[in-house]
Amino acid sequence: MKAGVLVVAGAVLALQTAPPAFAASCSGWTAKMEEDEGGKVLTASVCGGPKGDAYLMLNCFDNPVLSYDLGASGQQLEPGISGSFDFKADGKTVTKTLQLEAMYNYFVVDLAKADPLLDLLRGKGDISVSAAKYGSISFPLKGSSGAIGKVLAQCGKAKPAGDAD
Repeated sequence: MKAGVLVVAGAVLALQTAPPAFAASCSGWTAKMEEDEGGKVLTASVCGGPKGDAYLMLNCFDNPVLSYDLGASGQQLEPGISGSFDFKADGKTVTKTLQLEAMYNYFVVDLAKADPLLDLLRGKGDISVSAAKYGSISFPLKGSSGAIGKVLAQCGKAKPAGDAD
């Protein structure tokens, strides 16, 4: 029995020390159809953080919704919480209060179509997202303008029959 435990512990150690294969895919934003509880929805997203397991995701229904998945550092979140997050890029900072979406375990914020945060996200270089309680995670902005533009072009187009502008 002890030998089996050592083999499992060794395998876990090997997995923990191996470099994450998916971190290289955090090179830029993409826009593609993703599953949502209401069906497929166009989503602009990017991964980041040291392990590549944190995500920024933008969807648009009537208005843009930004989601922030903390990755492994967000595993112990309490339902019903919110936090103040600073988004910093190109010498500018936009601060937003995000609410925890308990079903998915990530933070969300509704944005206006002309929100300053959307302008910041369409910049160049990297953006860091930080909060006192959760630390800071950086994400590349490569490809963000095109991916976010595709999502914003869909805003308000998927209305139920009978709705009018």
